[in-house]
Amino acid sequence: MNCCALSSRTSYRHGDRVVSTGLARSAARGALYTMAAQAARIVLQLLSVVVLARLLTPHDYGLLAVALVVIGLGEIFRDFGLTSASVQAPELSDGQRDNLFWVNTALGTILAGIVFVAAWPIALVSGQDDLLHIMQGLAVVFVINGLATQYRAQLMRSLRFMSLAVADVLAAALSLVVAIVAAMLGAGYWALVLQQIASALVLLTALAWFGRWRPSWYSRRHQIGALLRFGWHLVATNLITYAASQLDTVLVAARFGPASLGLYNRAYQLVMTPLNQIRSPLTNVALPVFSRAQDDTEQSNRFVIAGQLALGYCIGVPLLLVCGMADPIVAIMLGPQWSEAASPLRLFAVAGTLTTLSFVGYWVYVSRGLSRNLLHYSLVSTAIRVGCIIGGSFFGMVGIAAGFALAPAIAWPLSIFWLSRLTVLPVRALYGGAMRVLLVSGCAAAASWAASTIVMPVAGDWLAVGAGLLAASAVVAGLSFIPRLRGDAVTLWRFGRLMLDRKG
Repeated sequence: MNCCALSSRTSYRHGDRVVSTGLARSAARGALYTMAAQAARIVLQLLSVVVLARLLTPHDYGLLAVALVVIGLGEIFRDFGLTSASVQAPELSDGQRDNLFWVNTALGTILAGIVFVAAWPIALVSGQDDLLHIMQGLAVVFVINGLATQYRAQLMRSLRFMSLAVADVLAAALSLVVAIVAAMLGAGYWALVLQQIASALVLLTALAWFGRWRPSWYSRRHQIGALLRFGWHLVATNLITYAASQLDTVLVAARFGPASLGLYNRAYQLVMTPLNQIRSPLTNVALPVFSRAQDDTEQSNRFVIAGQLALGYCIGVPLLLVCGMADPIVAIMLGPQWSEAASPLRLFAVAGTLTTLSFVGYWVYVSRGLSRNLLHYSLVSTAIRVGCIIGGSFFGMVGIAAGFALAPAIAWPLSIFWLSRLTVLPVRALYGGAMRVLLVSGCAAAASWAASTIVMPVAGDWLAVGAGLLAASAVVAGLSFIPRLRGDAVTLWRFGRLMLDRKG
């Protein structure tokens, strides 16, 4: 049996050692709520793409993409790593939580003012006058998110994953209604701006309702220096990572214009937005669970192995199916005018699979208090990404997407090795598990590509996708006879049973 198998009974057994499954059950139930919520959000996101792509233009999306580069940068400072600091801290007093609330609120307000003023020179330099109104409209999101930060952190720390899930789904659903109505009324890019603002407002309201606490005034009696230092290391790490992640958007906009950026952005959003909607909330589950297990390395490592397998099979396989069936998927989701988005879509699917396999490493860094070491590693991984993307830019928009996919292929093996030098980590099990995930997902993708390519010219897009899924299912069924892969299936099955186990 796979060494990371999760028991559906009341304990883990590892040799003669019996380890409580309390955290395992919390992780499984949290994952269930989170995945259900994200499934709903992905449906809403895909509905948003399908509907709004027909009501708006690539130019509208291109303008928003440029604005969101700046907004996303500001969001790193607005959070200041204090969500993770609050969750990871072994102890957190009410006074410390209140102080962190006011720090995040102050940061959000200051950043809103900076972005509002900075919108003028940015619009002037870019030559896009509409960017001025978009950025100034989005500036208010900083204030709203600043108010919401510690409410979310409190719910995460308390393992109240159902409340978080409900809040996220409400925000996505109501903001989508706002955007569709605005777009139908001819609001243009303002529909996308209103969607962002509405989402932030609904989320703040829901989190505050579930949190049910009113912050007291800031007091110097409650020290938060250690939390700020932890957060600063995450800020520096996130700044480096964010700058590298936005380089492709900047290069496409600068070298190929808003229309190409719109194509690139839609392909990116089809893959990476649903992916982030799964991975980021799962981090809300993993960090508090991993943090509670940080003193028991054996138990923590079992979570790491199981987490990689769950992410790899449940996310990696579907992503590479998107790679295999990119042409009919683009035709169905976006329409024939977006056909050029198929090539970058394939590459983003590959990149998403590879980054997902290494995502558990981030959980280990943060949950074990290794934020300073994470910063050091991020410098290396960022250099790899920048080099790949700049090199790819000489081959056009698709070349940039290829560089985006190549970077994690290089950085992922390095990340596991790097982390193993800092803490006890099951390196062999992680490498082996990843290779099995890539074997299954790669074979399934190849089968789906062959079947959909044959069927699409004859029977159309929908039947091509159906044929691709059938072919992939047949391949996965055949591979399940391999003993190690069957062991992985048992692990996932037992984790699924823990999700549904209401005991404890």
